[in-house]
Amino acid sequence: MATIKERQEVLVEEFEFFDEWMDKYNHIIEMGKSLDALPEEKKNDDLLVQGCQSKVWLHAEKNGENVRFQADADAIIAKGIVAMLIDVFDNQPAKEVAAADLGFLEEIGLKDHLSPTRANGLMSMIKQMKFYALAFAG
Repeated sequence: MATIKERQEVLVEEFEFFDEWMDKYNHIIEMGKSLDALPEEKKNDDLLVQGCQSKVWLHAEKNGENVRFQADADAIIAKGIVAMLIDVFDNQPAKEVAAADLGFLEEIGLKDHLSPTRANGLMSMIKQMKFYALAFAG
């Protein structure tokens, strides 16, 4: 199974394929479309990520030493962003998720191309995923 670092490298390579930011946004949207929808009963306020402009629901559960993530969002870009984070973090050791450096976000230039509110949402998603991982690693 690929490590968090290896999964980030794959994403960087995918994004290098695109020259224009509109194409990169479209790729993020496509990633969101491939994300399995969260069952309606899990779309509750307890799973809402605080700090996101749109509604993003994030569910995590422990699977041995690993963390499994499921998510959904009511906005296509937010859903794509959370799908990208799940690509990196899903089914990885909780301790590694909690300690992960997400350098790929800088490398693909995502932070520079998000509005301040979306950038805050991205940070909130990461913080919530790491919070779950830390709780499971404890």
